[in-house]
Amino acid sequence: MEFTCLSEGKGFYYPPCHILDISGFRILLDCPMDLSSLLVFSPVPIDPNPIISNEKTSLKIDKPLDASSLICAQPRYRTVKNLILWDVSFIDVVLISSPMGMMGLPFLTRNKDFSAKVYATEVAARIGQLMMEDLVAMHKEYRQFYGPEYDSPEWMKWDELDSLPIELKQILFGADGAGFAGWMPLYSAADVKDCMLKVESLKYAEETCYNGTLMMSAFSSGLEIGSCNWKITCPKGSVAYISSSVFSPLTAMSFDYKSLQRSDVILYSDFSSCNAADNFEADNNVSNSRCFYMSFDWFIMSSLLSFLFTFLFISHYSDDDVNLEASIKLGSVDEYTEEMEKLNFICSSSIDFIKAGGSVLIPIGRHGIVLQLLEQLAVALENENMKVPIFVVSSVAEELTAYANIIPEWLCEQLQDRAVRGGQTFKAGQTSMAKIGKNRQQIELMMYLFPAIHSLKLLTNWQEPCIVFCPHWSFRLGPVTHLLRRWCGDPNSLLVIEKEVDAGLALLPFKPMEIDMKMKVLQCPFLSGITLQKSHQLLKLLQPKHVVFPEILRQHNKNNGHSETSFSFSYYKENEKVHIPYTKKDSELDIAEELVNQLQSATLTKQEMTIARLRGELVLEQGRQRLILGNDE
Repeated sequence: MEFTCLSEGKGFYYPPCHILDISGFRILLDCPMDLSSLLVFSPVPIDPNPIISNEKTSLKIDKPLDASSLICAQPRYRTVKNLILWDVSFIDVVLISSPMGMMGLPFLTRNKDFSAKVYATEVAARIGQLMMEDLVAMHKEYRQFYGPEYDSPEWMKWDELDSLPIELKQILFGADGAGFAGWMPLYSAADVKDCMLKVESLKYAEETCYNGTLMMSAFSSGLEIGSCNWKITCPKGSVAYISSSVFSPLTAMSFDYKSLQRSDVILYSDFSSCNAADNFEADNNVSNSRCFYMSFDWFIMSSLLSFLFTFLFISHYSDDDVNLEASIKLGSVDEYTEEMEKLNFICSSSIDFIKAGGSVLIPIGRHGIVLQLLEQLAVALENENMKVPIFVVSSVAEELTAYANIIPEWLCEQLQDRAVRGGQTFKAGQTSMAKIGKNRQQIELMMYLFPAIHSLKLLTNWQEPCIVFCPHWSFRLGPVTHLLRRWCGDPNSLLVIEKEVDAGLALLPFKPMEIDMKMKVLQCPFLSGITLQKSHQLLKLLQPKHVVFPEILRQHNKNNGHSETSFSFSYYKENEKVHIPYTKKDSELDIAEELVNQLQSATLTKQEMTIARLRGELVLEQGRQRLILGNDE
């Protein structure tokens, strides 16, 4: 068995990508796209005149990074560069772990040599499709402004690239200087449609068989609605692929780690803990999500919230109490409450800015967070008796919210209970004037869903102050660019973004040197995976025989006792092949009862061996080898 990490990813929006070679089959684990790299481009200009003069472009490299440094052209999109080096015809299976993990899939499926089977959960496939369609719709604005794209655009010429500031070069070329090959023109709506025809959707825990050899099942990871971890079983053993996971999410079904217990091999691909390693080493008794990070050149806001959860490591286990102790440990931290406190803080801050006469702009791309935040804001407005409109502007807003209300079985227990009681899962599904109430007192909640910023109905219903949810979190395309230009000079307005976003570079086009960015910015770190404190306890509970870790966790594992665990382990680096030993030395064989009854054994005394002659047919089905009664003909 061989494992190759093609990309370590960059968090929630750009998950890792790997290749697993098992039982002679190659499995691609996720096919994402790095949308954070869009930051090198400038948003669509507000006027037809070029933003950047063509004169003295060679001097740009000596200038400080500002809005004029960005590339003014129709953007290309960065795929997994190491995946391009692989012959796609050799890929047999593609497993998708989250909607973000399939954003780059149309680049692969439109290749005429691609013939692999693609598997994803029903919800991940549908949400991923809507996200890709929305991206294509937002990109149209670039095409309308710049016209058709050429095979070799001007900005990709070496002279132009050489004149760019070093910060942009690092994004374009990558740390190793080889990342430029990954930039590609965006796929079309037809490509997305053809891609989805190749996707086979599954429910949680539903088994699917590939070529009679591999049995694959998806189990909830808790990261996002429809996201999953995979368990792969073959005649030589079982492999569990653990992507970014959350134990107690706000909206998604909880992390189903019990279904991954006693796997022979665990491929550990949750890099979210790696990003927090430094914080953890500094204070291993406090969660790294204990506060909000909101420090910028133009605004510094300190949070009064402090999430003080103590994590006590259990250093010694007996065989009898390992499951009990680890289960208690994993359930001791209420991640749900922690995340709800963050949303409550966002809501209270939003209300304060609205009272001051400003508006609130929320370009968050996590659909579970958005749906929950819509509801929290509705409650906050109700409590304040404020009739402030909430606008959700996206080409797929109606479809997405309507879909979220018909999949209660994919959601957390709290939302499932609401659906069982006959209530609507998400109030965001109400697209017109809605009424919500508490203690039988009802007020009107103005919540609207619109497909575009220039929609006639939106212009008719528009009023300020207001709260707007819209894409895109990269601040390079979508309605957010227009609204941010409108409010960036208003000190009473609030912009809510995620910690994963490079705020300095993302907001660069909206903060020209001669104009100060007056709009206040609130940056919040949402939980994106398993914390370092929990990973050790999780693995003790799962009881694998071998674990493959990212290389970046080597030092942490050494410092925290992984060398004394019951399982063996190895490490992987990006673009390096790792050989993983099969834990089963021999394959198992099921023999039909009819054949067993025909066996006439003989004992070889010297060899201490019993032998028998039989005649049958060897078949491989459902991942197991079977010997059945053959056809005498």
